[in-house]
Amino acid sequence: MKLRQPTDFLILEALEDKGRNVATNLAAHTGKSRKNINTRLPVLEDYGLVRKIGPAERSGLYEITPLGKAALVYQDQYDEADDFEALIEGPTAGGADDAANAQASFARGDDESDDSNE
Repeated sequence: MKLRQPTDFLILEALEDKGRNVATNLAAHTGKSRKNINTRLPVLEDYGLVRKIGPAERSGLYEITPLGKAALVYQDQYDEADDFEALIEGPTAGGADDAANAQASFARGDDESDDSNE
């Protein structure tokens, strides 16, 4: 996963803050050109960080995914992480901060509840 900084994180932040949106509005929210946003959205979709939604196939309406929210949680570790994709997809054994893992797990929508304790 190769993200373009700061543009990709600005797109993710705008989608998280403002909700589902189209490239024109995302350009206004991020201060980046619409062409730049239109180029990056399909890449972010390929990475699973955003998804295209909407009533029409060509609507261009996007929303952030749970994986995209996890990417925002770990944004400050992007440059240092050897494998950012593995970092945001799930906690690794040992060495990782439990609070950050819990926050990322929540952001991804992971459900750790176990109702089998009867």
